[in-house]
Amino acid sequence: MTEQTEQTEGQRVVEPAPGAPLLAPPPLKKERRALRALLRWTAAVAVFAVAGGATVYGITGMKRTDLPGLVTASDGRWEYPPLVKPPLPSGSPGPFAEGNNAGAHYADLRALLLPAPEGATADAALRGTDGWLPTRTFLAEFADRGDRDELGQLLTDNGLRHVAARGWNTPDGTHTRIYLLQFDTAAVADEFLAGKLTDYNAPRYAVRGAAEVARDDYPVAARVEDVKHQVFAEVKPYGAEQVREAYLSAGDTLAMIVQSRKGGAKAVPFQQTIALQSQLLG
Repeated sequence: MTEQTEQTEGQRVVEPAPGAPLLAPPPLKKERRALRALLRWTAAVAVFAVAGGATVYGITGMKRTDLPGLVTASDGRWEYPPLVKPPLPSGSPGPFAEGNNAGAHYADLRALLLPAPEGATADAALRGTDGWLPTRTFLAEFADRGDRDELGQLLTDNGLRHVAARGWNTPDGTHTRIYLLQFDTAAVADEFLAGKLTDYNAPRYAVRGAAEVARDDYPVAARVEDVKHQVFAEVKPYGAEQVREAYLSAGDTLAMIVQSRKGGAKAVPFQQTIALQSQLLG
């Protein structure tokens, strides 16, 4: 298992009243050395929920230094635009609402994708048609042709409905790919994650450039309720690039997050990406 010592989620979010704008945490002002050392690795952030139709995420009325885990401005976090959860169709419940036994996401799956951070360049290969990605493009993420054929058949057999994706490249050389796969029910998605896509110690299908991986550290405080996580990182000695990958299960939807970078994929933006994508799905 790769040892990680960097900070976790970056921006945790709270839910203000419906319609309020989502604001990213303001830049950090210089703080006393002792306070920075004390709080740098703290991960807990309060999350408040308010009922409403369209849910808007944000941190409002709080300084960055008031939030444990958001004290250090220069630890590698990316700056994201305002994150807004799309409105649900009238009368439709959220994926984890009482009575939504299928765990269905009634919001547009494409609107649940994490947007690219500031300064990133979009990966045109993941734009798809009207935001929907062909299954074969998702399968191209995997290295072995036999694996692609087998996984493609499993997706068909388990009633894959849609694939939505987004990718980007950041100035630090990190290439990020996020895929959302929607099934008929949460039961199917959960079983696909744990029984077909991954084992406890590793994914069952190797992605391109990551022949050998092990479980990666992902702090408890960064986890989102009701969202299951399987997080892995390529082990040394890796080639020119290191790959980190995460698999999430949230209701009827699976997410696969892949980040690669020459010389080593950094832990902080990877964990931040997982945390924010989890909150959009949760």
